[in-house]
Parts: sequence; C-alpha cells; structure tokens
Amino acid sequence: MPTRNVVLTEQQATLVEKLVKSGRYQNASEVLRDGLRLLQHRELEETAKLEALRGALDEAQTAVTTGDLYDYTPTLFDDIDSQDTQA
Repeated sequence: MPTRNVVLTEQQATLVEKLVKSGRYQNASEVLRDGLRLLQHRELEETAKLEALRGALDEAQTAVTTGDLYDYTPTLFDDIDSQDTQA
C-alpha cells in the first residue's frame, strides 16, 4: 500500500486521536481510510444525482422542443395530483 504524508489541522489531529483512543479504530490510518470511504461514497452519490438532473434536463429540453408543455395556472399542481389519484 502506498504511503502518503498528510498535514492535519490541530482540530483534525485531535479528532483522529480521539477516535483512536475511543477504541473504534486501531490507528490513524484506519480513521483516514474510513473517512476516504465516506468521501468516495458521497462523491458517487453526487455523481448519480448529477446524472439524474441531466436526464431530467434532457427530458425538459425535449418537451420544450416538441411543444409538450403545460401553461401554468394556480391549480396546475392540484390538477396533476387529481390525475394521479384517478389513474
């Protein structure tokens, strides 16, 4: 496994020490690896959200291009909700 040197703030170093002393982690490397796993998970979630937003944007742009639009009225959302309950 490659070795890396990192510089931590006092606050970060204190947190790492606290987590190791708690017994949850055996050493600082375990703390940092777990933090990186969480970061990786968050990045994957953000990527998935961005892809979903891009898909929704593509759908919206297609709807605009094809004229598949609805005029906004104050009751539009109520009308949509009532259509959903009837289906």
